[in-house]
Amino acid sequence: MAFSGIFILLFLAQAISLAQPSSPPGLPSLRRGSSLKVDKLESEFLVSPNGTFSAGFYKVGINAFCFSIWYAKSLDKTVVWMANRDRPVSGKQSTLTLQKNGNLILTDAYGSIVWSTDSFSGSSGVEVRLLEIGNLVMIDQAKKTIIWGSFDSPTDTLLPLQPLVKNTTLVSMRSKGTYLTGLYNWKFDDNNLLNLIYNGPKLSSIYWPRQPVGNVFETGRTPYNSSRIAILDEFGSFTSSDLLKFKAYDYGIGPKRRLTLDYDGILRLYSLDDSTGLWEISWLPFNLDSCLVDGLCGEYGICGYKNPKPACYCPHGFTRVDVSDWSKGCRPPLILSNDLDKVNFIELLNTDYYGYDLSTYNIGISFLECRHSCLTDVKCKGFGYSLDGQGQCFPKSFLVNGYHTPDAPSVIYIKVPKEITMSSRTQLTNEKAEDLSCSAAEVLMNNDAKGEKSNKNGYLNYLMAFVVSFAVIEVICLSLWWWFIYRKQVNEEMINMGYMALALGFKRFTYSELKRATKNFKEEIGKGGFGSVYKGILDDGRVVAVKRLEGILQGNAEFWAEVSVIGNINHKNLVKLWGFCAQNEHKLLVYDYVENGSLDKFLFSDSSKKLGLNQRYDIAIGTAKGLSYLHEECLEWVLHCDVKPQNILLDDHLEPKVADFGMSKLFKDVYDVGFSRVRGTRGYLAPEWMMNMKIDAKADVYSYGIVVLELLTGKCTSSFLSNAADHDHGEFSHLVQWVTEKIRQEGLKEIIDPRLINDEFDKKKVEKLVKVALLCVQEDRNLRLAMSKVVEFLLEHDEPA
Repeated sequence: MAFSGIFILLFLAQAISLAQPSSPPGLPSLRRGSSLKVDKLESEFLVSPNGTFSAGFYKVGINAFCFSIWYAKSLDKTVVWMANRDRPVSGKQSTLTLQKNGNLILTDAYGSIVWSTDSFSGSSGVEVRLLEIGNLVMIDQAKKTIIWGSFDSPTDTLLPLQPLVKNTTLVSMRSKGTYLTGLYNWKFDDNNLLNLIYNGPKLSSIYWPRQPVGNVFETGRTPYNSSRIAILDEFGSFTSSDLLKFKAYDYGIGPKRRLTLDYDGILRLYSLDDSTGLWEISWLPFNLDSCLVDGLCGEYGICGYKNPKPACYCPHGFTRVDVSDWSKGCRPPLILSNDLDKVNFIELLNTDYYGYDLSTYNIGISFLECRHSCLTDVKCKGFGYSLDGQGQCFPKSFLVNGYHTPDAPSVIYIKVPKEITMSSRTQLTNEKAEDLSCSAAEVLMNNDAKGEKSNKNGYLNYLMAFVVSFAVIEVICLSLWWWFIYRKQVNEEMINMGYMALALGFKRFTYSELKRATKNFKEEIGKGGFGSVYKGILDDGRVVAVKRLEGILQGNAEFWAEVSVIGNINHKNLVKLWGFCAQNEHKLLVYDYVENGSLDKFLFSDSSKKLGLNQRYDIAIGTAKGLSYLHEECLEWVLHCDVKPQNILLDDHLEPKVADFGMSKLFKDVYDVGFSRVRGTRGYLAPEWMMNMKIDAKADVYSYGIVVLELLTGKCTSSFLSNAADHDHGEFSHLVQWVTEKIRQEGLKEIIDPRLINDEFDKKKVEKLVKVALLCVQEDRNLRLAMSKVVEFLLEHDEPA
């Protein structure tokens, strides 16, 4: 790729910026011997010719200022560059001065130099100007050359036409709301590849992309171009010498953009909405969510999505090292002894710590052997053991990059002192990832001296006692009033809700009935993010599946209203809801029992019945029909939000029936503006889930496309995310990536499940399934097919020509 054109474009943009007149308020330039004073920051600042950018003193704390460049037209005056991000100056007598020798310096109240460009010129025509592209430059007017520019030393943001080259690095902020240098870098490594890098105090690692250099060619990138240059153009297209390319979702001339490495380690492309002054995310790295960023929660820390946003937790009994900084992780309550008799393990379900394996033992090692190997190795802090029956042991030298999800099959065992009795589950601290750097004052504000209580005035104690007594009497009166006046009305409303549910054709069960039907919830046949599913036999002999919901906060009447919507949905490719239970804290749903179980058991298990190509094609059609009914034919539209093989059940005739639809309504995840939190499973989630965009039916379409690819390939998408060392996958991090590259390099037949090779190979059906799948998994959701169109397209196969 020729980058000379890029530099010409950059030069012309700067030349145009230099030639444009200055109309907005502010100073057009800073000349030799002149200065900007922090005491006059409201009037003394530089402005670009059209007023897009401003440069001056920016307040970053109480009496703390940094010389910065910011978008003047954004609502929050978004900072894109800082000179002294790690050494703020005070709000008195700090000054930015262009010295007569051509050096631009920032001095504090004591006259000490805090920051300098270290550029010198004997020319009398030197001045500092802010170009319209956001580059603060020092210009020699006599020679018409740029002596120094802020583009050469970026902080956390890359602007359009600003090159990222060999010796420049984007470095994130330390935490939300602070501007100190953080732990995440984006730069070219020694192999000429652009990588997102965690640069912690103890460890350093590449976390995106997650492919070793030896397999980088399979991602379409190359390490052989040593020019090491990347640039974002004004259209929103990013190109790099290592062939990394991406485009903004709103590609084209128009919005102002910025590419920022945020404090959470995720690189995001933003576009400015001129009408509101707010930034909207227009690109994210493929297959990178917050909990996959290395070092986010520090050593022993665990990242999970049990809250609406990513949150960090410590294992039960562990405490945070620093209440103001999650990246420092957690510490065990006691020092771990070298005496084996004083060491034990706690079990963390559905949890994994990525990387830093001491070694991987051969398949077939027992759990006890794995445990003993870690117990006797002083370098081992814990171990993982596979639950797939293969007996793989993964001892860990460091427990970092912790990740928890209810659907994960992994289990981690952590070494702890034997004296401590701990729960087998990780307890939550309810601290969101966005609040990882909350002020220490927020958690230390209750440290009152013990002696203060004894010094309180006796009169005040009597007054407080009177107030409390009066409040108690008032509560009692209100309770009696509610009991006699409103209790009857509420009960009638609840009864009416029950009659409405019965009228819709499904029954309200008592908790004792379902407890008896499931033999005290003895036979678990499934488990997911919404709860566990148990097999049951009703009093009339009917076999049912009982889902015991977890985390429902609605009252009974509200829950019944939502259930009535789901119960009214009836389609042959959807699992039928027969009834429900809403009794105090117990919320359960009763479904038709589907004998053959879920699709994943057929696709990803050798012990189950083989599915032929025609059967897989019919499953794809039936699933599409069910989703199309939910999206377009229901009286009230329903999004599934978790389409995956585990939620597609097969009856005796292998007819697919989509399960778990309507859960987003019961868990109150749907609002007018979208969803309150990520719902779904890694590997099946559409890109818009991670971009705070409004979620619509196209998110289900994306997940459906992944399922079709699994039907074709026989490969599970989660295996690409969790096993970077699987040579069968060629080090690809996503099923979509693997399929597209395999087809491009080796042809369509190379992606087909080997179990179908001896089957009757209908090329036309395979081509249709591949086309549908790839259209459904487009990153731009506007390019994805609607489910009704998918049904039409697949049914066309059997029509006569």
